[in-house]
Order: sequence, then C-alpha cells, then structure tokens
Amino acid sequence: MPLALLALAIGAFGIGTTEFVVMGLLPEIAGDYGVSIPSAGLLVTGYAVGVVLGAPLMTVLGTRTGRKTMLMLLMGLFTVGNLLSALAPSLGVMLAGRIVASLAHGAFFGIGSVVAADLVAPQKKAGAIATMFTGLTVANIVGVPLGTFLGQTFGWRTTFAGVAALGVVGLLGIAELVPAVPRPQGAHLRRELSAFRNPQVLLAMAMTVLGFGGVFAAITYIAPMMTHVAGYSDGAVTWLLVLFGVGMFLGNLIGGRFADRRLMPLLYVTLGGLALVLALFTLTAHHKVLAAVTVLLVGGLGFATVPPLQKRVLDQAHGAPTLASAVNIGAFNLGNALAAWLGGTVISAGLGYTAPNWVGALLAASALALALWSAVLERRTPAGAAAQDTVGRPAPVPVHH
Repeated sequence: MPLALLALAIGAFGIGTTEFVVMGLLPEIAGDYGVSIPSAGLLVTGYAVGVVLGAPLMTVLGTRTGRKTMLMLLMGLFTVGNLLSALAPSLGVMLAGRIVASLAHGAFFGIGSVVAADLVAPQKKAGAIATMFTGLTVANIVGVPLGTFLGQTFGWRTTFAGVAALGVVGLLGIAELVPAVPRPQGAHLRRELSAFRNPQVLLAMAMTVLGFGGVFAAITYIAPMMTHVAGYSDGAVTWLLVLFGVGMFLGNLIGGRFADRRLMPLLYVTLGGLALVLALFTLTAHHKVLAAVTVLLVGGLGFATVPPLQKRVLDQAHGAPTLASAVNIGAFNLGNALAAWLGGTVISAGLGYTAPNWVGALLAASALALALWSAVLERRTPAGAAAQDTVGRPAPVPVHH
C-alpha cells in the first residue's frame, strides 16, 4: 500500500477522535460552562448535523480544486475548529467550533476514499479505502480512551488542543506524501450531481443509513444497558467501548480484504449476521461475558460493511464519484442520528434498555433486504446491452458480485 495512505489514516484518526471523545467528557464540559449534561449533549448533535450538511457542501465547493489541495484545506478547517473548541469561552462558541470541525468530516472521508482508491490497482481499491478508515477505527481503541483520560486529568481543553495538533500532523503528511494529481477532466457540479440519477447509488446510500444505523441503535445506549442490565460498573463501560473499537478495527480489515473479491456476498453475510447478533443482544445483554462478546461482534460486523458500501458507491457513481462518496459518509452519520432517536423513543416508551437492540436488528435486516433488491435490479440489466452511465457515456457492463 502507498505511504500516502498513512497520511490519510492520520487525518482519519484525528477526525474519529474528535467525533467520539466528547461523549466521555460531557460532565467536565457541562461543569465548566455551568450547564446541564443534556445541554452539553448539543455538542454531539451539532457535530452530526454538521457532518451531514458539510459533506455535500464542502465537496461542491471543492469541485474546482485539486483533490490534494482540497484535502489540505479540509484538514486546516478541522484544525481551526478544534482549536476554537479548545479556547472557547462559552458553550455557544464551542458548539461553533465543533460545527466548523465537522464540516471537514464527510468531505475528507469522501474525497479521501476516491484518492485512496486511485492510488492502487483496481483489485485493491476496497483494501486501500479500508486502510484509510483504519485511522477511524484505531481512534476508538486508542484516541478516544486516551483523549478521555487526558481530558479528565488535565482538563478537557487539553484534549481538543491535542486533536488540533493531530490535524496539523495530518495536513503536513498530506502535503508531503499524497501525490498532486490534476483535477479530473470535466469535473463540475452538474457531472457530480448526475451520479444521483443512478438508482444503485441511492440504494447503496440507503443501505449505509440502515446498516450502520443498526449498529448505533444499540451502541448509543450501551452505558445504561451494560450497567442496568448486564451488571457492569460505570468504569467498565470505557473498556467495553474499547472492545467495540477492537471489533471495528477487525471488521474494517476483513471488509477491506474481501470486498475486493466478492462485494455483494460480503454485504449479505455482514448485514445478515449483524441483524441476527443485534436480535440476540436482547438476551446476551443479561450475561456479562456474553454481553462483552456481543459488543465485539456488533463492532466487527458493523464496520465490515463500511469498505464494501463505500466501494459500492464509488463503483456505481462511475465517472463522477467524489460528491456521491462524500454524501455516503454523511449517510453514515444520518443513520447514527436516526438510530439514536429511534432507540431513545423505544426506551422512553417503557420497553427497557435492551429494546434498541430490536430497533437495530430491524434496521440491519432492512439494509439486507435493500442489498438483495439491488442485486436483483443489477441482474435485470441485459448482459450485452450498451449500458449508459450517470453522465450519459457508455459504461462497462455491471459486474455481478
């Protein structure tokens, strides 16, 4: 794998850390600003909304800019946002800093996926995307626990200052290691938007929303589930989240390895397995060891869907992949927000702390149904027809995975 992927992985590590570390520091931030924890929770919501809106916005603004230059600008924006959060005199200013940082999130992963795929041979594209996303998974194993420890020990501002420093490292790495490829011929907004006329692109994004949403329906409420149902102490939740991160790391590697070989069968297995494991979580959550194993499996199966789903979008948005790739990153966060809301709704309805697992299972099963339907539609395309791609030029005959 090219060394340039290391620079992309460093940027992904910083982004993953800043996205999730705030959850462990909400009590400290709320206490410092003299607000309630739910009020401080707007820092999580604001970031997610910023990702969903920023992914297409920043990508559109970058259609006239080279991809390397745009990646550097995004890391600069990410650094400024985290530095503003570290120095914020009020919760409102910190929320602004979080939103500024979040605007870089979707576009960085979207454009970074395209760049990573272009750096390697066609049969290694999903592996290259997975290598970049390794930074995000390692952030959950190392960055978030370390950032939480530093924030609780030396003050939460230290954590965000450290993440801003990671942004500088990522920016310098991109400047030094990522090749300066020319802007693709004919790259403009109309061409990028044309990708969304392809039903397969929209189906892949819907799979992203539902499939990864299934993961977060359960994981968002892992703390009360593990403490009130499984019987873990409050302090053990941190290590359970690390275990979830280990599962994400392993799932990402597996997804990247096999998506280049049998993409659709991999999605059938991972989405079906995720639906089954989440359904069983309603039972295993009552046993400490089984609950821990299930958390690992949810992380593994959930993140094994990321490289194939991202590659699926790139493949189907042939000739205009950048905006579609970035929007698909926003789809992950949209799924997270939707699932968290649905999970909270069933808990508020009095169905118990394990009820979000059923929500997650239904979401994952729905994603599997869409994957099967996508394959049916693909097979209906006449094998010898001169298929047209999303920009109106002859495209390769679809590959039946």
